[in-house]
Amino acid sequence: MITIVLFLVVLIYTVPIGLLIYGFTKINTIDYIGLNPKTKFTIIVPFRNENENLPFLLDSLSKLNYPVELFKVLLVDDESEEKFQLLDFDFQVSVITNNRNSNSPKKDAITTAMHYVNSKWVITTDADCIVPENWLLTLDNYIQLHDVSMIASAVTYDCNNSFLHHFQQLDLASLQGATIGSFGINKGFMCNGANFAYTKSLFTALNGFDGNDKIASGDDVFLLQKGIIKFPKNVHYLKSKNTIVTTKPLNCWKSLFYQRVRWASKTSSYQSGFGKALGLIVLAGNLAVITAFGLSLISLIMYKDLFFLFLLKFILDSILIYQSNTFLSQKSIRYLVLSSLFYPFFSVFVTLYSLIGKYEWKGRQF
Repeated sequence: MITIVLFLVVLIYTVPIGLLIYGFTKINTIDYIGLNPKTKFTIIVPFRNENENLPFLLDSLSKLNYPVELFKVLLVDDESEEKFQLLDFDFQVSVITNNRNSNSPKKDAITTAMHYVNSKWVITTDADCIVPENWLLTLDNYIQLHDVSMIASAVTYDCNNSFLHHFQQLDLASLQGATIGSFGINKGFMCNGANFAYTKSLFTALNGFDGNDKIASGDDVFLLQKGIIKFPKNVHYLKSKNTIVTTKPLNCWKSLFYQRVRWASKTSSYQSGFGKALGLIVLAGNLAVITAFGLSLISLIMYKDLFFLFLLKFILDSILIYQSNTFLSQKSIRYLVLSSLFYPFFSVFVTLYSLIGKYEWKGRQF
């Protein structure tokens, strides 16, 4: 009986994952850059103690294949311990000070920057990111060809060969696959603030981050979900290799754990019913695998049942991860089996801790 229940849970799990796999194929890859650039952008970069990373981001921005008069950069300093020394660039860039008003430093930083924005479009990214040369040009061409007010795009990691880095890449690939897949079935609920564009007028129409400013994270997903509820036809996902932003993976398990706790802590506040349901189903699927493992150790279920249970989940997860990783990265998948064995334990621990525990991020306690 226990074995039947566990298999039933995993079978239920395969339904939304299968839908996401299907949805991923429904979003076409668009890399068109044939139109003359017209769109003015303001790139907002909240940062705290990022003197090491900011020069690399700014260098990548200086290499953009886009007229410098059509974009400017606002670096929003969130109480950094050491002031960032800004060099001269061909494009307009300035450092402003974050005006804290809520429990979310990043939301405050974006809200602060909005007072300095005089362009129609805003893009948020992070200080530890590198942007591709046709990033703005592809966004501009997409904007010219579509009636759109908000655009989510992809983020990937620049990994070394360690298990820690590849575990993060596979985890991110699954999240990006879920993001793209959900848009493909018209159930978009997630995005990444390191590569997120929207009009200033939309931000104003949505009253910015009102309603979720007490939650430390979620500057991206909460704004996206508000946008989809109010203007569903104007929120798009741009699936383009030209717009994939690269960021750094974390270099220790403790930092990774706290980062994922920070991400998980906002799930219960989702406005998206699909997003909440998916979160619960994923949790149940991972719990089923852990439970089966524990029961097999005390001979309450057979090892072959544990194997087939894991195999069923592994196959569906691997398809979604492979789809996403092929789009995101030129590097081959590594440590897939080992990561799949470890992930249920990591994910469930993160989820449970996010309900009761505090976490540290950028030197602050939340």
